Amino acid sequence: MTQIDSATARNLHGSEPKSPISLVLVEDHVILRQGVKALLELASDIQIVGEYGCVQSSLDGIKALRPDLIVVDLALPNGSGIELLAKIRRLSPRSRKLVLTASDHAEYIRAALGAGADGYVLKDSSAAELMLAIRTVSMGGRFLCKAIAGKVLSGFLSRDNTPPPCTPRKSITAREQDVLCRVAQGCSNKLIARELGLSPKTIEKHRSNLMRKLQLHNTASVTMYAIANGLAANDAPEVRATTPLADSLSSREGTQDNTSSLALDTRLL
Repeated sequence: MTQIDSATARNLHGSEPKSPISLVLVEDHVILRQGVKALLELASDIQIVGEYGCVQSSLDGIKALRPDLIVVDLALPNGSGIELLAKIRRLSPRSRKLVLTASDHAEYIRAALGAGADGYVLKDSSAAELMLAIRTVSMGGRFLCKAIAGKVLSGFLSRDNTPPPCTPRKSITAREQDVLCRVAQGCSNKLIARELGLSPKTIEKHRSNLMRKLQLHNTASVTMYAIANGLAANDAPEVRATTPLADSLSSREGTQDNTSSLALDTRLL
């Protein structure tokens, strides 16, 4: 685990790239997407080649563009950022992936890294930290923003907290699997009930039954089980994670102390 500063990031793996970093931005909030785009367009070494507002619309673009870097939110319409990260592995295997999200929950961090994210930045990070993350990840490094790095240092993502192993799921009914998928995406019982056309009480019962069958005890363990068993993908329209989104990027300017941000050796994750 190595601490880095801006100068180190620029020299990571040699000199700066000879051509601009081609970047695709996937973010459903138009104002935020436009703000990030405006920020990145100020950098001569970054070129935005595509921008999308949901999982579905981004798939064809990513496959055709094969960008150097894809910046992805986790809460998206028509699916989730976790689902998209997993699909990018097949659509554009050489593209690097950076999560830009409002969620600092353990299950989302683990799920994103497990699905192939090369970096994780919160939306209340500074503009300087985001730029550092983009350059670090695009040049082959791993990056966690200052807030997430602090959790890593405190053992929040230590190997003692590994996801539950894959286990047989033949005892789970089709309806329980539907519920499991949506719980893993952060949906409340009310939202799941509305999506499946059932009552919240029925959803609560399904949720209780599947947790008992799988010997899972909380939402975090349900999420990690779903990721480990490939059950986190969403086939239902307009299902969204309920994690609150930041309204905009931090507007802090000036030099940012990035010494607590981390570029990570891949063996540590």
